[in-house]
Amino acid sequence: MATFRPPPLPGAPQIRINTRLIVSAIVGIFVLIGVFSGIYQVPANSVAVVQRFGGYLRTAPPGLHFKLPWGIDTAIVVEVQRQQKLEFGTATHGATNFYQYTDYEEQQREKNMVTGDLNAVLVEWEVQYHVEDPVAYTFNFREPLATLRDLTEAVMREVVGDRTVDEVLTIGRQEMEKTALDRLRTLVDGLKMGLRIDLIQLGNVNPPAMVKASFNEVNSAQQEKESAINQASGEYNRVVPRARGEAVQKISAAEGYATKRINEAEGDAMRFNALLTEYKKAPDVTTKRIYLETMGEVLPLVPGKIILDDKASSFLPLMNLRQPAPSKPQTDPER
Repeated sequence: MATFRPPPLPGAPQIRINTRLIVSAIVGIFVLIGVFSGIYQVPANSVAVVQRFGGYLRTAPPGLHFKLPWGIDTAIVVEVQRQQKLEFGTATHGATNFYQYTDYEEQQREKNMVTGDLNAVLVEWEVQYHVEDPVAYTFNFREPLATLRDLTEAVMREVVGDRTVDEVLTIGRQEMEKTALDRLRTLVDGLKMGLRIDLIQLGNVNPPAMVKASFNEVNSAQQEKESAINQASGEYNRVVPRARGEAVQKISAAEGYATKRINEAEGDAMRFNALLTEYKKAPDVTTKRIYLETMGEVLPLVPGKIILDDKASSFLPLMNLRQPAPSKPQTDPER
């Protein structure tokens, strides 16, 4: 069947359409789009989970890779070597993770909690985690980070609800962090979320604003009490050991003195027994020797003494002699 073509208008320019060139251009563009859509790059701290028609195909390491274009294969880049965090009750602005913190109203709701003794507290905390299994992280949950936020808040409210307000505000922080970390790890591992919880860290933990002044006074009183106890303990540790040392020193001195007196008494007894033995052998000689030794000890203590022969008729000529006063021998003050 012939195709009717109207005759060209007089004076109109002749336009020729090159169908082959148009088809070649379209095919070239299609090929270029396919080439560029099939090339992808994975950063150094990440891996890529490659899917074909939505099903898992492979995990690509860092570097430049190729996949089937036009939506046949898709690659989801997952950071596996970066530690990330979720913040509750507070916010560090400028974060690249959409789930890292919530808006102001949600933050106020998150940090309002009730303790086991029905007191209200404001608890801020953060969770640090990293992706351990990128395949499970990609396929097992539609929104894994939103689920992690809900699980973390539930665990922290449970931990705070099991403790008194004094434990939450003062002495229970480290124990609470450890307990919450263990419970959250158990939940995440059981649900196979592909995440590894590295740390749970409490931030500011305060009473509500209307009762904060009273709580501060109580804490100040407790700190003063602890300070007084520590000061008394320090004084006790300083005085008692010194007193014990002095007691040990005096006991040692007394024992040494007792030992000395016993040894001296035993020495005197042994000397007396030896003297008695010699006296029995020669009474006259021993008596004379004892007499002379005794006079040698006594006479130096007598001032102005004059020794005469038993045949001297008078000692008056000797009265003008001046003798120096004898020096007193050193004596043992303990005897």
